[in-house]
Amino acid sequence: MLKIAICDDENFFRDSVKKYVEKYLSENNFLYEVDTFESGKAFIELGVELMRYDIIFLDVNMDDIDGMVTVQKIREYSSKVYIVFVTSSINYSLEGYKVDVVRYLLKNSTDFENSIYECMDAILHKMNYVVTKKVFKFNEGKKEVPIENILYIESKLHKLEFHIMEKELKKYILYGTLNEMEKEMIGFSFVRVHQSFLVNLKYIKALTGYKVILINNQELSIPKARYKEVKSKIIAYNGQCYGALHQCK
Repeated sequence: MLKIAICDDENFFRDSVKKYVEKYLSENNFLYEVDTFESGKAFIELGVELMRYDIIFLDVNMDDIDGMVTVQKIREYSSKVYIVFVTSSINYSLEGYKVDVVRYLLKNSTDFENSIYECMDAILHKMNYVVTKKVFKFNEGKKEVPIENILYIESKLHKLEFHIMEKELKKYILYGTLNEMEKEMIGFSFVRVHQSFLVNLKYIKALTGYKVILINNQELSIPKARYKEVKSKIIAYNGQCYGALHQCK
């Protein structure tokens, strides 16, 4: 899933960037989340939590804390996030390159929508972002599914229920065992949190007590015997403990 932040104190441009980015991602069948912020101050107050974003569209000329100060704060936490300046002029180009801004979008461009599309093309190329798909023979019919769209797989008797994020969360069923499916999914980012649940690590929002909380706020229990293994896999996937995601002990 691509996670994108848009930070601009002008409602019109904040909404315009969001609309065009979401249109681009929808047309290209990407799974995504887009969050908006009304000021640089509101954004940097996220602290280390801002590391969850892959791409940030950032207005340069904001009141309170401007884009240059904001991007400098962002770089204190992450050197990997892709930052795009949305600006009325290119006077900040030299300073922007010092903090590795990857692109500039001019607000007064006559082709603002296409500029965003070209920007997204360029960033996804740099990211080498590829959507891996796998064909499953569901009871509902054969279906090619982007692996990153699978929230989790649940075993019920001799059936597997795939919970897949499309325009809404949908459920598909096939016959098989979770042990077999776990082997099929080796190489992808899944963790067996319970005898009955194989979960996509991307969508574990929190680990608290003996349960994981998914991005849809669903809670799945973790048996005590699996807890250390599950926790270590979550930490390894995320690279470090931050925010509410892990209770590091």
